[in-house]
Amino acid sequence: MNFASLLLRISGWSVDISVPDYAKCIICVAPHTSNWDFILGKLAYASVGRKAGFLMKEAWFFWPLGPLFKAIGGIPVPKKRGAKLTDYIISRFKNVGRMHLAVTPEGTRSKVTQWRTGFLHIAEGADVPIVLGAIDARNKRVIIEKEFTATGDFEADMRAVKDYYRPFEGIKPDKFSADY
Repeated sequence: MNFASLLLRISGWSVDISVPDYAKCIICVAPHTSNWDFILGKLAYASVGRKAGFLMKEAWFFWPLGPLFKAIGGIPVPKKRGAKLTDYIISRFKNVGRMHLAVTPEGTRSKVTQWRTGFLHIAEGADVPIVLGAIDARNKRVIIEKEFTATGDFEADMRAVKDYYRPFEGIKPDKFSADY
C-alpha cells in the first residue's frame, strides 16, 4: 500500500480504477463540485501507481502554487479559452510517449448544464481514448471504469457522457447537473 492509498483509506474513500493503463488518454472527471475533487482525484490515481496532468484556471498559478502545480502536471487555462489551448494540448499528446490528462468538462465547481467539449476535440485530434472518472461522494468512491470513444458528433457524445455521470453525487450535490 502506498501513501496515497493510506490517506484515502484513513479518510474512508475507496478506489476502483479498472481501465487499462494507456500510454495516452484523457480522463474526463465529474462531478466537479469542490476543490477536494482535485485532491481525491490525484490521490486515487497515485494509489494505483499512475500520474496524470490536469487543466486548471490560470488564476491558481501564482507564487508559490504556480510552480508546484506545474511540477505535478498542471496546465494553466487562460480566461479566454479556445482553439489555441486545444491545439497546444493536441500537439503535446502527439509529441510525447506518455500523457494522461484529467479534465473536468463542467469547467467550474458551480452548477452548470452547458459542459465544455474541449476534451472531445482533444481526444479526436490527438487520437487518444477517453476514460470516464467519477467522484462518487455518496459512496465515498473514486471510479475510473468506463472507456468512451468520441464519434465526432459532439452533441451526441456529450449526451452520452452526461448520461454516464447522471447517477453520481458530488461532494456538494446541489452544485452538479447532468441535464442537457
